[in-house]
Amino acid sequence: MTRRDLRRPRGLTLLEVMVAIAILGMVAVLIYGAFDGLSRSKTGLSKLNDRYHVGRALMRRLAREISSAFVSLHVPINQTLLVRKTIFSVKDSSPIDRLDMNTLSHLRVNANSKESDQNELSYYSSNDPNVPGKVDLVRRESAQLDLEPTKGGTVLVVAEDVDLFDLKLLDPTTGMWTDSWDTMQAIGQPNRLPLQIRITLVLRGGKGGKPIKFEEKVPLAMLDALSFALPK
Repeated sequence: MTRRDLRRPRGLTLLEVMVAIAILGMVAVLIYGAFDGLSRSKTGLSKLNDRYHVGRALMRRLAREISSAFVSLHVPINQTLLVRKTIFSVKDSSPIDRLDMNTLSHLRVNANSKESDQNELSYYSSNDPNVPGKVDLVRRESAQLDLEPTKGGTVLVVAEDVDLFDLKLLDPTTGMWTDSWDTMQAIGQPNRLPLQIRITLVLRGGKGGKPIKFEEKVPLAMLDALSFALPK
């Protein structure tokens, strides 16, 4: 064998190739794990932010709507001509209370629609038919006032997987908080509204599986029934 043959570069052995492939495989697995972890963290933070956004947006909407709630004494003398009723009702129920009311919070979208700022609103629970044990909070709105202020209109889910929706009402005549309210019953609070409402909303899906809690007190602008056009 000549010196020229000894200086020729030799190829890699099978063992060296296998070691190189194993190292590349380990590096690829580590890189994939790092990117997968980042992707999972991003997805988890995105879902958490979405839950907080839903809660904050819903609390703002509730505050705007509840603050403009009203009941009216403007009814025809002839009861057969009655075409609408106004109501403010809270029914204590676990885990989600039911709220039915008339407000001045309706936003007219179509310019030629025969609508005003008055509406019928309801908030109540609805079981998810696809997920056992999952309870959603839905919102019903009707821009047309009628004789059934708790029915009709459009129903939409405003918060999914709700753990608690609790309403406490401050009675201005007693200074006490109560769990229910009904302006239509003589034994309730006929033709008057609460001074404040304390809203507690708890959503599932917080960090580490913990619930997310929102709480706010909302004052009402009109405590007495509207009667400005009635003779005194």
